[in-house]
Amino acid sequence: MKKKICITDDIAPEGLQLLQSNHFDIVYKPGIDTDALKKEIVDAHALIICSATQVTADVINAASKLEIIARAGIGVDNVDVDAATAKGIIVTNAPGGNTISTAEFALALICSLARNIPQADASMKKQQWEKAKFEGVELRRKIIGILGLGRVGSELAKLCKALGMQVLGFDPYLAKEKLAAMDIEIADLETIWKKADFISVHTPLTDETKNLINADVIKKLKPTVRIINCARGGIVNEHDLYKALKEKRIAGAALDVFTQEPPENLPPFHELDNVILTPHLGAYTYEAQVSVAIEAAQTVIDYFTKGAIHDSVNYASVDMQQYDFLKPFINLAERMGKFQAIMLGGKVNSVQLYYSGEFGKYSRDPLTAAYLKGLLSPYIDRPINYVNATMIAAERGIKVHIGESTQSGDWAHLIQAKADGQGLHNELWGTVIAKQPWVVRCDEYLIDFIPSGRMLVMHNNDVPNVIGAIGTFLGKNHINIANLHLARTRRGGKALVILEIDEDMPQEVLEKLANLPEILDVKYVIV
Repeated sequence: MKKKICITDDIAPEGLQLLQSNHFDIVYKPGIDTDALKKEIVDAHALIICSATQVTADVINAASKLEIIARAGIGVDNVDVDAATAKGIIVTNAPGGNTISTAEFALALICSLARNIPQADASMKKQQWEKAKFEGVELRRKIIGILGLGRVGSELAKLCKALGMQVLGFDPYLAKEKLAAMDIEIADLETIWKKADFISVHTPLTDETKNLINADVIKKLKPTVRIINCARGGIVNEHDLYKALKEKRIAGAALDVFTQEPPENLPPFHELDNVILTPHLGAYTYEAQVSVAIEAAQTVIDYFTKGAIHDSVNYASVDMQQYDFLKPFINLAERMGKFQAIMLGGKVNSVQLYYSGEFGKYSRDPLTAAYLKGLLSPYIDRPINYVNATMIAAERGIKVHIGESTQSGDWAHLIQAKADGQGLHNELWGTVIAKQPWVVRCDEYLIDFIPSGRMLVMHNNDVPNVIGAIGTFLGKNHINIANLHLARTRRGGKALVILEIDEDMPQEVLEKLANLPEILDVKYVIV
């Protein structure tokens, strides 16, 4: 059956053509209203949007088959990401497609503010010659504070440096190595408020960044400062900014984004001559629209054809090279989680996951999510996948510790999982051999087996004829043994037996097996 892809905003035809060439069932309805969207999305597998469609919790809950929401653009503030995550729906964006366009537009606004270009143009079109009114300032040697050094912010930093500006960058979430590679001065907000001649905002809108620039901050700024917002409306408090501009307490501002779009109840910025207003044009170039459409389409294609996840905002994203390496380990981690869940009867309170070997080169988050999916799925009566597994584990109070271990032994890559709950404990070591998942240790026992299919996991006293008795019993009950794995820590002690079987194990037969002489316990595990 073809996957149904709903597209509810205008996207460039190149993105549509890419989807069509991959033989999806495409429903293209830009401008669809919310009620119609709820009906259309019921059986959709993917939703592609831009900034207009509002993907609320009600819309998400109307979908029964939706797996991915792809935003052709950067911001996802029109998507209820928490509701999508709770339902196991991946939310992605297209952060690379409009980077250049937005950075160039921010620079254009900086230049326009510095040289009063829009005001001078408007004056000339009124047939006025007011040269003295529009004296500007040079950018060279001016200090610009860039708030947010992601793709757009870092690109703007390069452009500003090329013009001879001194760049002060602020981004508390970026790795130190990446910040160091930018070759700019990293500053705190107080330093930027005190020194900057220009301040350009390039952060997402979050609880932390809402009203980041407000009346209290504006009091700290130079009277010659100019503020640019090409990110999201609401990061700069519009009412506080309007008051400061009207009272000439700052030199100017340029706004491309607003708390309401189209604006309805904004302060009367149009009455001021020291502000530039544009209708969210930052990413609105031909090249950017084509790029984000192709990027969003390719994200959906790769997800359904390869299982790869790019640029997700609610799940760990990895590039194709990483995914190719991680894929068999993701499979291994999920199987290990499911095995341990059954061994502990679903009574898991805490897990410890240790990754050893060369995992440091890769993101371990997909492995952790896969393990938790396996751990939770046998005993959870709601849909669970790699997207919502971590959230559901937290909801159930399962403590998850992630670490690194040097106990890789002879294995290039090793996953160690320790699960505990209500006095029960299980430890597994797993690796991948020839693309196959292998468990190489179970608790204190060194044992090799592929965690797959139907398995009987039992402990017995290490005495003669136990294995024979088990085989005879299973044969009498018409259960065939496919593979047998044995381990012990010492002769005459407690032994571990893992049997792979071809047939289902009825509960009454399992109970009789557990009562055989010398059998200490039995678990029926299906992975």
